[in-house]
Amino acid sequence: MNKKKLLRAWLTCTLAAVFAVGVRGDAAGEIGRLAELMAWKAGTVVADIGAGDGKYTFATAERVGAAGRVYATEIDAKKLAELREEVARRKLGNVMVVESKEAETNLPPGCCDAIFLRRVYHHLTKPAEFDAGLVRSLKSGGRLAIIDFPPRAGLDPVEGVPSNRGGHGIPEKIVMEELKAAGLQVEKIVDDWPENDYCVVFVKR
Repeated sequence: MNKKKLLRAWLTCTLAAVFAVGVRGDAAGEIGRLAELMAWKAGTVVADIGAGDGKYTFATAERVGAAGRVYATEIDAKKLAELREEVARRKLGNVMVVESKEAETNLPPGCCDAIFLRRVYHHLTKPAEFDAGLVRSLKSGGRLAIIDFPPRAGLDPVEGVPSNRGGHGIPEKIVMEELKAAGLQVEKIVDDWPENDYCVVFVKR
């Protein structure tokens, strides 16, 4: 292999490594920022609603430590199975995987200091019922964070959601209206979240 080919191969491997670290770092960085906004500490109990592949769940588990607890909820059976397998593989005693429903988190009442939904809220087909469940699962003084994005062109519509969404996504104003109607108070609004998202933090008084 000549020098040019060696250099190209080295660059390819280096870039791949940098990209991989960046992907992992994004979740850790975003969770770090969320932890500061929501005042997490060692021992905090957090729920990741719509956990997907668990990337943000595992970053959260690392953040709250062994004394804390993380509930990872999912509605999709395949994702639930994969989450449980990964939790077992990592031997994470502080992560609990919970099967949620269309209108219910299935979290225990008053279990959480903090709950977050990352790019999940605009998929809710029964937001009023689901919001009631979120509020029920928060402790008094607990916080809820909604990370989402305004409706965007070029994305397929989400079936079954209320018509006021205006497309794939959800206006920040509607998020605030719906969660305030559920009984929460807006505490912080962050409009410069990564990937042009916004983050609204609510508190349960």
